[in-house]
Amino acid sequence: MRTALTELTGVRHPIVQTGMGWVAGPRLVSATANAGALGILASATMSTERLRAAVREVRSRTDQPFGVNLRADAGDARERVRIIVEEGVRVASFALAPSRELIAELKDAGVVVIPSVGARRHAEKVAAWGADAVVVQGGEGGGHTGEVATTVLLPQVVDAVGIPVIAAGGFHDGRGLVAALSYGAAGIAMGTRFLLTSDSTVPDAVKARYLAAAPRDALVTTAVDGLPHRMLRTEMVDALERAGRVRALAHAVRRAAVFRRVSGLSWTAMVRDGRALRHGKDLSWSQVLLAANTPMLLRAALVEGRTDLGVMASGQVAGVIEDLPSCRELVDRIMTEAAEALRTLPRP
Repeated sequence: MRTALTELTGVRHPIVQTGMGWVAGPRLVSATANAGALGILASATMSTERLRAAVREVRSRTDQPFGVNLRADAGDARERVRIIVEEGVRVASFALAPSRELIAELKDAGVVVIPSVGARRHAEKVAAWGADAVVVQGGEGGGHTGEVATTVLLPQVVDAVGIPVIAAGGFHDGRGLVAALSYGAAGIAMGTRFLLTSDSTVPDAVKARYLAAAPRDALVTTAVDGLPHRMLRTEMVDALERAGRVRALAHAVRRAAVFRRVSGLSWTAMVRDGRALRHGKDLSWSQVLLAANTPMLLRAALVEGRTDLGVMASGQVAGVIEDLPSCRELVDRIMTEAAEALRTLPRP
């Protein structure tokens, strides 16, 4: 199936595996790429040295195109851009809108730039700045999310911008791909569905927790970092929602200390990054630190398997996923389902 997304990135199928921290590592990204979809390596939870090594590891596992996800507001964003350029990565994706200058720098080096947005005005802004495509995530999606459903947001953005639009939030099968294409999208992006594959390094017990979830179990909370964040309800989420400011601050400091050691960031850099995530919100200091060390809360669950001490970002689609296929099985199934859905559409 050829779309503007496949033409732009060089992949065989219009499917994107999103850059999920601690999840989208070399194994998952290379498996996705070998399946013909666009795998995105998550770099925000890596040091710059680890990022370069991870890119090279992906390259050793596949000769297919793949991308790297960056935090545009990170203090070392330009160093990470330099690594992407030097290592010949095909795509740079962003969870937050990159600056006009950062987009130009990447495009000058031949890198395809695909920011993720949750509002029409943000899509219009990055399109005007030269982004090659945009991922539009509706409120059903996991992680930081907005309030507008994909079915409402997607057609707004498609009508507003002249670049390829990739739909995210609520997708898991071929019917969803066809629906997105009918809205005018060039493909779909999925996080939770790729997390729940046999190629994902998330512990099996954690995957079982996802598979047991109902759609309503993927709630939106501001207790973690002060911003709307969709995740599965866990003991940690319940504790954060009940905690007072003093207790929350103490917890945030402990977790931040661990993340500082893993990431190599200084305390100054962590606080700066946490404040950058405030987006004008009136957050407490505990929330600022939690914003900076939210990756460690995710790591506790998604790497260490400690769902009692961590958080589990999740789209509502977890409630309708029932199996753990390989990435190749998943992509092949989606494309087969999409072909069947197109074949059986009513004809005038």
